[in-house]
Amino acid sequence: MAAIVIRGAQVYHNGRFQALEVRADGPHISAVAPKVDASGARVIDAGGLHLFPGVIDVQVHFREPGNTHKEDLETATRACAKGGVTSFLEMPNTSPPATNQAGVDIKLALAAKKSRVNYGFFVGATNTNLRELQEVKRVCGIKVFMGASTGDLLVDDMDALERIFAETGKRRVIALHCEDEAYLKAHKPEYAHRTDMRGYTEWRNVEAAYLATTRAVNLARKYGHRAHILHVSSARECELFIPRDTLVTAETSPHHLLLNVDDYARLGTLAKMNPPLKYREDNAGLWRALRDGRIGVIATDHAPHTLEEKRRDIWKAPAGIPAVENSLALILDASSRGMCTLEQVAQWMCENPAKTYAMKGKGRIEVGHDADLTLVDANAVHTVRNEEQLTKVKWSPWHGQKLKGRAVTTIVRGQVVYENGQVQDQVRGTEIQYA
Repeated sequence: MAAIVIRGAQVYHNGRFQALEVRADGPHISAVAPKVDASGARVIDAGGLHLFPGVIDVQVHFREPGNTHKEDLETATRACAKGGVTSFLEMPNTSPPATNQAGVDIKLALAAKKSRVNYGFFVGATNTNLRELQEVKRVCGIKVFMGASTGDLLVDDMDALERIFAETGKRRVIALHCEDEAYLKAHKPEYAHRTDMRGYTEWRNVEAAYLATTRAVNLARKYGHRAHILHVSSARECELFIPRDTLVTAETSPHHLLLNVDDYARLGTLAKMNPPLKYREDNAGLWRALRDGRIGVIATDHAPHTLEEKRRDIWKAPAGIPAVENSLALILDASSRGMCTLEQVAQWMCENPAKTYAMKGKGRIEVGHDADLTLVDANAVHTVRNEEQLTKVKWSPWHGQKLKGRAVTTIVRGQVVYENGQVQDQVRGTEIQYA
């Protein structure tokens, strides 16, 4: 593996972008300085570009095993590479679901063969698998669905949920999909006659999310157990979070930041996801929570389905959208419009995701850290087009949208996996390790 030197970029280091050079020898960063030794190295001229730590997407659904007509680890991680994503954490609601060590091991073995980027996996909680959650190894955390979504995983027994918080290791993060299943069941008959997507949002509403998020936060504080609230969709939920808290952390997604119910007129069921899109005031509240530290992470909840599946009616269309190859570009574009700084993008999409799951060697450009790097042209204007998507389903809800900013080179543990518009298919990522 040849050494690499990146020269001329503004490098994210110690919380800010600054004029530095970076050298990687093999899988690790060996030098970060105003001038580094380039002997024996391939030199990448990055004048006018920004060097980010590798982007980490900590919530994806890559569908393998089981539903590989939608996505698989090869197509999904090629999309990661194109989008500047060097590491991902994948959810357990595959088919079969990863609810024990055997299920996790199957996915680890598949990723070792197929993944172009670094990988980690959740184990899924049920009402009855507490022992498996206590014993499982080589996972980033425990995933709890408090409301039913894609797949069969659900924890709707509140005694079982409390035992998960009380009786699994406190250092193991519990990541929660927070919609209250009892509330959803009770109120669905009121909306069963609706055929419009606004009816879907009115059913799976802010109250359903707030009830579940409140319960999760209270249990985390009661037992002192690390919890991470996934895909926060409403401003009201943000009231429950403490800025820069280390016990209860939270994330939101590009679609909840950038889309709302007004987009249903254009997208219809293509914009169906759980939790669903909310309102303009929720977009604004989520941005405020990011800026003040109540939410610390942006992750995609990449959840692809075919266009044929998505074009069914509001009750039959599956929930979820593809996003992993456009997420960084979407947030860079938001930065170009003054909604955040490039430093904040690096914190929310690189540094904080690594901290949240205690990833070893990830999230920072430091000597000794993994050489996972994303080189960005913050001024590159491009248009999202379905026909250019690398995800297997070949569509994006942002089709036709012009964005400013994108990844131009992606490096995984010292190997260039994407450059000049091409994925280098010989590159393989490695399993993420946790402190």
